[in-house]
Amino acid sequence: MRRRTFITLIGSGAVIACAPAAHSQQLAKLPTIGFLGTATEDEYAHFMPGFHLGLSETSHVEGQNVVLESRFAENHVDRLPKLAADLIGRGVAVMFVTGGAAPLFAASAATSSIPIVFANGTDPIKFVERGVISSLNKPGGNITGASFLSTAVEGKRLALLHQLVPQAS
Repeated sequence: MRRRTFITLIGSGAVIACAPAAHSQQLAKLPTIGFLGTATEDEYAHFMPGFHLGLSETSHVEGQNVVLESRFAENHVDRLPKLAADLIGRGVAVMFVTGGAAPLFAASAATSSIPIVFANGTDPIKFVERGVISSLNKPGGNITGASFLSTAVEGKRLALLHQLVPQAS
């Protein structure tokens, strides 16, 4: 074998061997989004394509310009504080929590500086009552989100409905 061919082979082998390490270093430099859920990974499977679509609509693509670290409590709420702490230890830039009030309580107990975004179907009045957020209108601190159920706004919904359809009873 000629010397030039041998050097090319060795150099190519070194590049191929270093490629995974370079890729993982590149991923380590990207901002990390933490995902904390109460249920199992399988139970969130139907939700994740929409989550990724929402990220991509804001120019965030997993593996290209963000890293997604997911933790699932597998319906064991007592695991949530440890999982939240693990995400924080991994240096997440923001944490998304879902699956009821418990993941929000766990995340808010673990950090007061990392932004936490929640989406759930429980009554957010619990968050105000427990002091996790200041109010529904202005949560304050590092927490914001959306709830799909709120008894606090039912009166407002009925008033709006009455304005839209005054003859309805």
